[in-house]
Amino acid sequence: MRISIKIGKKDRRNLLRKKNVVGVGVGHRQKKGKRTDEKAVLVFVTKKLAPRQLARSELAPRVLRGKRVDVVEIGEIRFMESCAPLGESFSGGDRLIRWRPAPGGVSIGHYHTTAGTLGAVVKEAATGERFILSNNHVLANSSSGTDGRASAGDPVLQPGFYDGGRVENDILARLERFIPLHSAYEPPGCAAALFWERLLNRFLQLLWPRYRLFLQKAAEEGNLVDAALARPLREEELSLELLGLGRVCGTGDVCPGDKVAFSGRTSGVVRGTVIARDVSLFITMEPGQEIYFVDQLITSAVSRPGDSGSLLLDEKNRAVGLLFAGSETVSVCNRLENVSRLLGVEPEIGSDSESGLAQIATGILRWKKQ
Repeated sequence: MRISIKIGKKDRRNLLRKKNVVGVGVGHRQKKGKRTDEKAVLVFVTKKLAPRQLARSELAPRVLRGKRVDVVEIGEIRFMESCAPLGESFSGGDRLIRWRPAPGGVSIGHYHTTAGTLGAVVKEAATGERFILSNNHVLANSSSGTDGRASAGDPVLQPGFYDGGRVENDILARLERFIPLHSAYEPPGCAAALFWERLLNRFLQLLWPRYRLFLQKAAEEGNLVDAALARPLREEELSLELLGLGRVCGTGDVCPGDKVAFSGRTSGVVRGTVIARDVSLFITMEPGQEIYFVDQLITSAVSRPGDSGSLLLDEKNRAVGLLFAGSETVSVCNRLENVSRLLGVEPEIGSDSESGLAQIATGILRWKKQ
C-alpha cells in the first residue's frame, strides 16, 4: 500500500535535532510492537524514553501537519561491514570461502577492507558490460573520492581479506567506480568560513593555547547511496544467481508492509517486511563520524556484520534495494532506483544457459579452497 505522506525538509531537520532521534520516514503506526494500517510519520530513535525523562523541547509531536507521529526504537545504526573474528561459525557457512563462478551472497571486499557481500551481477546500460555491485564501503574502502582510500583498479578479493582472501590468489575483480560517501559534517570550503576559523583560533590561543577550533559545515543534501562497481577479471567467473534466492527477475519498488528478502555473507537468506520508506537518517561510520543519508528503506530483515552489499528482493524476486547498514532490530537499504540511476547499471537477468549458471542452479558446488 503506497503512503502519500510528504515530510518537508524543515520538519525533518527539526525532528532530527531532537535527543536520541536518528531517522525520520513514513510507514505505519505500531501498537504494542505490531504494525497497524494507520499511516504515520515514523521517528526512529536509538532508545525510546518515557516522556518524563525528556525536556518538552525534546519530545516528538503526536501530530505533524495533520499526520500521526509514531516513535520507533531501532538502536544505533552502523555499516554492516564484517568485524567478526576470522573462523567464527556463521549461518552462511560456505559463503565465506572462495567461489568460482562467484554468485551473489558470498564474501567479497576491497583489499584494504575486512569483508562484505557480493550483491549481484549488473549490466551497464550503455555498453552491456557486466560488473559486480556492492557497497562503497565494501568495494571502495568507504571513500569520499578525494581521501585516497581507494581508486579505480584496486584489487577486489573473493573471499574478502577477513575470510582469508589474498591479493596473490583471490582477486576476482578490480574497482571500476563508486559513488563518494560524504560525512554529515565536513570542513568548510568558502573563504569567509576559513577567515572566521583563523580569527577565532587567534583569540582562543590567548585563553587556552593548547586548544584549537575547527568549523564544520553540515551536509544537508545527504547521501543517496552507498554503492560501487567492480570489473571482473573474467566474466565467466561470475554467476547470475543469488545463493538461496535464485536469479533476479527485474527491478521493482516497495512500500511499507511489503515482504522482502536478502542473501548475505554472514546471515544467509533473511526475510522480513518494509517498515518505512523515504527515510532520512544518521549512520555511524566509525566512532565520532556520522554520515547522513536520505530516501532510504528500513526493513525488519535484520542483518549482521558482513551482510553489507546484499541485494534486497521483493516477493517476485525483483531487485528493490541495496543493503548497507543496520542495527540489532532493523536493516537499512538504498533504493535500487537511485543505485541504478547513479551508477548507470541494472541487475543482469540472463538465461539458464549462460556460463556458470547451470552449476549453481542445480546445486553443484564448484570451488577450490586456497
